Amino acid sequence: MLRINQRTEYAVRAMSMLAGQPDGLRLSTRFIEIRMLIPRPFLIRVVADLSRSGLIKTYPGRNGGLMLARSAQAISLKDIYEAVEGSLLIFDCIEKPQKCILNAGCKIRSSWCQLQAKLVAELENITLNQLAAESNSAETLSSL
Repeated sequence: MLRINQRTEYAVRAMSMLAGQPDGLRLSTRFIEIRMLIPRPFLIRVVADLSRSGLIKTYPGRNGGLMLARSAQAISLKDIYEAVEGSLLIFDCIEKPQKCILNAGCKIRSSWCQLQAKLVAELENITLNQLAAESNSAETLSSL
């Protein structure tokens, strides 16, 4: 079964929280942990992944915190996924056809490649801005 890792979901939650903030406002990891219900050990790893990939900036110290490294419109769901899980690859044979035991005789590989391309394109089309807007509208509805 193709599943999104729990750490990726936590990364999306944290990023959507950051995307909902005014420019320049930093949020503490503690605030995100409490507000987005992310266990601290996972959040620390997710923050490291997101920072290493250049999606967020981290500021240490009393007035530190986290903020997006670029606009929410310029960050896709694919960017977040790959920051946490690495390259999206549904089958090894897509990247390395020579590893397939059927190799040139494989009749299914082209279908897997098409599915891979569609999945990647869909993830690239979903922006953090959209995710944050959906998250904010859900929060507004739940507070009614």
